[in-house]
Amino acid sequence: MFTRPTLRITSGTGVAAEVSITSIVPPNSKPASSRVEALDLLRLLAVLGVIVYHYGFRGPTIGNGTHVAVPEIAPFAEYGFLGVPAFFVISGFVIAYSAEGRNATGFAIARFSRIYPTFVLCMTLTLLTVLVFGEPNFTTDLGQWLANLAIAAPALHHPYMDSAYWSLVIETTFYGWVTLFIATGLFPRRIDAIVLGWLCLSMANELTIDARFMENIFLADDAGYFATGLMIYEIYRGRRDLMVYCVLGLSVGIAVFHAVHSLAWLRSHSATTFDSWIVAAICLTSIVAIFLATRIRRFPLSPALVTAIGGITYPLYLLHQQIGYALFLRMAPANAKLGVTAIVLGIGFASWILWRYVERPLQSAVRNHVTGWAARLGWPSKPALVVHSNP
Repeated sequence: MFTRPTLRITSGTGVAAEVSITSIVPPNSKPASSRVEALDLLRLLAVLGVIVYHYGFRGPTIGNGTHVAVPEIAPFAEYGFLGVPAFFVISGFVIAYSAEGRNATGFAIARFSRIYPTFVLCMTLTLLTVLVFGEPNFTTDLGQWLANLAIAAPALHHPYMDSAYWSLVIETTFYGWVTLFIATGLFPRRIDAIVLGWLCLSMANELTIDARFMENIFLADDAGYFATGLMIYEIYRGRRDLMVYCVLGLSVGIAVFHAVHSLAWLRSHSATTFDSWIVAAICLTSIVAIFLATRIRRFPLSPALVTAIGGITYPLYLLHQQIGYALFLRMAPANAKLGVTAIVLGIGFASWILWRYVERPLQSAVRNHVTGWAARLGWPSKPALVVHSNP
């Protein structure tokens, strides 16, 4: 049985009471290590897969079609889109980790300060690059920038500043649901029920009406990925009961189904035949790799190097496509492969500069400001000590 820790206290009269500490000592609290280092390398592999997909199979839309910088690598680049589902699985794990011991306000502030300042910074850099180098292939304006501040720009009738931003809408919707469940006391206490209900809702939609609004609101097309990450975290934090393995197995099966199911849309929009077995194998292999990464306690690389690798993946993901293509088409290199390699390495270096010197102090400043603002509104970001006495 997986229970919260208790203290047994005996009073002077000999009456014993069990005291459950629910905030200061969370259930099966985090291991001593504050970082799962192997996941940082998997994040980099996932973003590299997306980069290969965008430059070798499906680039940004120009005119009535999409541009592909290096079509020679299309036979394997076409499967690079599976880097995004890998991100979602990792996100499920990381979000569960981040939520441990936090109240809803603290969790929301932590996610906002981690994601949004970097997004605005990279989105602004994309705006400036397209304004300077984008013509005649790409155009933008202040109205598009303002709409993209809401992340879900299409809801405001503007295109994304970079088409890769669609996955951020999925991520932030997931954060919103987790915040709600923390606020209602259901997360992580009722994690099994949440995941099972979510998976049932997802499959009911996928196998029947397949309504788009179900994806927009309930992430019906991606539930298996996030659920898999959530259950991997349950095992990471110490659970070993039959239920956690059963729910994990169901989540993995549905995640693979999602990956194969998404091929219908990809085939109709690319006129390309994807091998369903290859997609299923890559998705399953990614999940196994993520699970094994959480079992590695010591990694044979410098912690500083691994931290830097993990740090650059988010800005690299945000910057690589629209900026990269604006520069690529302006440069028109004679050797496309060398040109793309140089651009990606340059954006990778710029991502390191942003992470090392800009992103972290910016995130800290935003977090401190929002925390103070929330406190003034009576929304403390730290959980209070809640003690339940059971005689």
